[in-house]
Amino acid sequence: MLEMITDRQFVRVAELSDAFGISDVTVRADLDALDHSQVVRRVRGGAMARSRGIRPERSFEESLTAQAAEKKLIGESAAALVTSGMSVIIDVGTTTAAIGQALGARTDLEQVTVITNGLKVALDLETSHSDITVIVTGGTLRRLQHSLVDPMATLLLERLHADLAFIGCNGVDVIHGVTNLNLPETEIKRRMIAAAERTIVVADGSKIGQAHLIRVADLSEIASVLTGPSASAGSVAELRRAGIDVIQVE
Repeated sequence: MLEMITDRQFVRVAELSDAFGISDVTVRADLDALDHSQVVRRVRGGAMARSRGIRPERSFEESLTAQAAEKKLIGESAAALVTSGMSVIIDVGTTTAAIGQALGARTDLEQVTVITNGLKVALDLETSHSDITVIVTGGTLRRLQHSLVDPMATLLLERLHADLAFIGCNGVDVIHGVTNLNLPETEIKRRMIAAAERTIVVADGSKIGQAHLIRVADLSEIASVLTGPSASAGSVAELRRAGIDVIQVE
């Protein structure tokens, strides 16, 4: 849809419906998500391209300083959910990196296996004080996020079953679910969710109530959302009304 809108500058709902074989209702919902992500502008009857294009993806280092104290709280809370004998998937991202740091600082864990596509997570766990085996997915390096993506990551994840997965994202919204900015990592996140018995999405408060370009998962596919004190009370309430277990650390 974004490609069509960018090429033509303006596309009607009916044209998108015909092109993709989906209902007008679905088209409008997708256009609303694109508008929310500020990559198109919703107008009566359709959508038009924004001259400034797609919102740029921030580097790992740029994201690291944003909401740092809150991410540390989330990381410690998430790490506390891990018990001895567990197999745990930890996604790439600055909030999930905080989980790796908190997990590595624990001294009470035995026979824990961590599977990750995040180089920062793997390196932090290398000096762990607990008995933690680290499996790195392998794959192509995305330098911007220090992450590993396909072709190898999917092959590994398809053959694994983990007790718990901690997944990062760029947005969590009642209507659009869990969303992300880049496609390569989104595909890996989906595989991680499929490989885990239980999935917890970790997101600092700025991401709650937000929707971005690519859907990672519906809310029905995750067990909980773990967020921080800066999350909008209204957005948290909406998620809870939708039946989502929201854990808000203070």
